[in-house]
Amino acid sequence: MVRQPIPVIIVAGFLGAGKTSLLNHLLRNPQGARIGVVVNDFGKINIDALSVAGQVDSTVSLGNGCLCCAVDASGLDDLLARLARPGSDIDVIVIESSGLADPRGMVRLLLNSTNPRLGYGGLVEVVDAAEFDATRRRHPEIDQHLRFADLVLLNKIDRVAESDQRRLAELVGGLAGGKPVLPTAHGRVDPALLFDREAVRERQDVARQLSFDELLADSSDDCHEHLHTAYQSVEFTADDPVHPRELMRFLDDRPDGVYRMKGQVHFGAPGQGQKFTLHTVGDFLRFQRSRWARGESRCTQLVVIGSGLDQDRVRRDLAACLGEPDAADEHSMLDVLKYTRA
Repeated sequence: MVRQPIPVIIVAGFLGAGKTSLLNHLLRNPQGARIGVVVNDFGKINIDALSVAGQVDSTVSLGNGCLCCAVDASGLDDLLARLARPGSDIDVIVIESSGLADPRGMVRLLLNSTNPRLGYGGLVEVVDAAEFDATRRRHPEIDQHLRFADLVLLNKIDRVAESDQRRLAELVGGLAGGKPVLPTAHGRVDPALLFDREAVRERQDVARQLSFDELLADSSDDCHEHLHTAYQSVEFTADDPVHPRELMRFLDDRPDGVYRMKGQVHFGAPGQGQKFTLHTVGDFLRFQRSRWARGESRCTQLVVIGSGLDQDRVRRDLAACLGEPDAADEHSMLDVLKYTRA
């Protein structure tokens, strides 16, 4: 089995956009994951009565096994390495960027990292829908931030009149260049959109008393259903091999609204019998190569996740990537291998 790196998700946005609300929501709804939270600021994270002050290099253990840390930019790389070390027991790391910082520095740090235990989990830009026009006048650089985001949360949508919601969604979507824009209130987003539940360690399903964190979780049926309606996932399975050049064309021109793709790819002859695990977040693309297990069915299984997806188009475009077993040669794998981690 391919060991998946720990995804590192960067949460950015100007002051008051709702970054801390998003973090608190994830900590209250971890879905079994142990989350490492890194605060790149001197603010506070409030989890009910618990308040974590932003002291540089401070680390606080939370009741559900999560960790909260505070660090300045110069110490971020070292802190991530400590969180990702074997035995740290962390499943996903979320970094809250400073409200006035350009998050591209953190993105570059992650993309240039040679730590095999760390993986890029995406740049999530949180936007205050109620104050977006005013924020844009004060901080015109927000247009550039949106272009570099992998996912945009149009937060505080509940404070915007219905007549203005469509205008804001179209405006922000245009500035984000087709990246998914998800309307949210109080930073509530389904954690399954941001990280994989199946990547979380398996836990024994035994009868036990609910923990305090589970009792506090925002897990009412109405809330749970509402979170799921905000995004879509499309599954694609094929027994026929995928033509590498056609898949790379699809990945270079993904349908609007696609945030993440994950799964295994069967390339047939040019792949020399190897299984390739695909991971994309926004424009980021990475394959991992491994061997098929004995008796494992050699097929392609992909999940495409995003907001506002044309699901028929996604399936149609992926089906167009299929080819004959010997239709490709080794040269057609070169573009795939450029994005492959050994």
